[in-house]
Amino acid sequence: MGYAIAEELADHGAEVILVSGPVTVSTQKSGIKVIPVESAKEMYDVCVANFPTCDGAVMSAAVADFTPAKPEVQKTKRGKENWKIELTPTMDIAAALGQMKKGNQILVGFALETTNEKANAQSKLEKKNLDFIVLNSLNDAGAGFGVDTNKITIISKGNKTVPFELKSKKEVAADIVKMMGSIPG
Repeated sequence: MGYAIAEELADHGAEVILVSGPVTVSTQKSGIKVIPVESAKEMYDVCVANFPTCDGAVMSAAVADFTPAKPEVQKTKRGKENWKIELTPTMDIAAALGQMKKGNQILVGFALETTNEKANAQSKLEKKNLDFIVLNSLNDAGAGFGVDTNKITIISKGNKTVPFELKSKKEVAADIVKMMGSIPG
């Protein structure tokens, strides 16, 4: 989804910085600078460093909410019963950008939810100072990961909700970019 949005923005003349974790897709489109990252911390650092000079950001995929507190440097061998891994929360990139956001910047988030979908998305919209949030549901067939289609609902400030039918990710990207163009800023 992130690559489709980046390409759609570039098609509209935007200079795009695409911060990407390891993926199987790529882009060769001019106007897109890809910055590859491996970890949630790297993604956080790159996003925070680049956001002040951008007109906006689309946070199309969340990194893991948690990370191991003590990453192992060696392979962990079998044999230990009841293995436990302590997790700590990762830094919330969207929330950090929401705190940094200036009045002329647009910040779009995504929410992948399985329960209380609209309420959880609305809460994220408000807490993270987003202009709008794109709600994905894992309960919708053909939406989410590993497919070339998606079904979204866009929720903006004031709890304005716009549902969309199942479409190709390219068409969904066009809907999101169109919505971005309707935000004053």
